[in-house]
Amino acid sequence: MSETLVSTLKKLEVIIRPGKLEAVKRALAQAGYSGVTISQAEGHGTQRGLTQDRPTGSFRMELVPKLRMEIVIAEADLEPLIEAIMKASQTGQVGDGKIFVSDIRDAVRIRTGERGTKAI
Repeated sequence: MSETLVSTLKKLEVIIRPGKLEAVKRALAQAGYSGVTISQAEGHGTQRGLTQDRPTGSFRMELVPKLRMEIVIAEADLEPLIEAIMKASQTGQVGDGKIFVSDIRDAVRIRTGERGTKAI
């Protein structure tokens, strides 16, 4: 494999509230992106979970249900897509989620052998 490949691809790992999935999917579609991998996840941030008060007493949930979305995009589309995801998923409350951005060295479409941005 050639070592001269220049990373023009970025991977977004997006952690969101399950109730925001449809809004984020609409935002991705409006931005021209349909390729996404979605999986269920559980976790917590600095708040270390949630405490819910009920008539029968308090209930502590340390691992909060979330969805993880993985999206590989062209570097040029990075900021507009981050803005679209943020706008669609924000509630303004603790636990809205995170977006992690990392470099992708290469991508290969298995069916055709296309590489780089052509593969996404």
